[in-house]
Amino acid sequence: MLVEEIERIREIHPRIGGRKLYEKLRDFQIGHGIKVGRDIFFNILRRHNLLLKNRKRRVYTTDSNHPFYKYSNLIKDIEITGINQLWVSDITYWRVNEHFKYISFITDAYSRKIVGYHVGDTLLTIESLQALTMALSQVPKANRKGLIHHSDRGIQYCSKEYVKILKRNKMLISMTQSSDPLDNSIAERVNGIIKNEYLEYYEVNSWSTAQKRLKQAVDLYNDKRLHLSLGYQTPNTIHSAEGEPPIRKWKNYYRSEKKEKELIQTQR
Repeated sequence: MLVEEIERIREIHPRIGGRKLYEKLRDFQIGHGIKVGRDIFFNILRRHNLLLKNRKRRVYTTDSNHPFYKYSNLIKDIEITGINQLWVSDITYWRVNEHFKYISFITDAYSRKIVGYHVGDTLLTIESLQALTMALSQVPKANRKGLIHHSDRGIQYCSKEYVKILKRNKMLISMTQSSDPLDNSIAERVNGIIKNEYLEYYEVNSWSTAQKRLKQAVDLYNDKRLHLSLGYQTPNTIHSAEGEPPIRKWKNYYRSEKKEKELIQTQR
């Protein structure tokens, strides 16, 4: 019974990790009179070949060799205490039928909610602007002043068109100062989750299907996926102020990121 429920959840969240899976199954275990500890649970996953396999793949989507002004990193030592204080942005690729699509994401750093996204055929600035427009539509103009927009130094984010929109809304502009993934770790993490846990398992045969599948993945991520850094709550729960505050403060995030990844790998 437990294995069948695990397989059912994995159909919806194909790459959900063991710890999140265990937390997600708590109510199921209680409702069915099952009592399985974490060690036994991971033994069950191992015995039924349900542990996740690590994979490393990367296609570069950042072109920082351009003449536009590159802004300083404003977030290195700050502490984020609520939503709409810091948005992190990034672009990732999606291989569809031997072709590449490019997805722009904007994520609220406090709640981890994806607040803006867009899939396009190119890496042109207009594609990233679509994601920014979506994100801005969710925040009243009066609340945009001082909101930090953090990104890499790619040409899309440094372009006159993109910077103009940020300045028009009185937002602060922050950018990475190196190619170290930790300089934009939350955005990098979101890219990996959406691609490797959801999009990779979807069949896409048309442009309209690609858009629908991306929306489906984002909705699952925002509404259903439990986050270790949020105390096993969903981004929408935190973003709507219905959940408990995240257990980790922003200023500690960079320092503990490596240790958290090591912990997750050992417990899958």
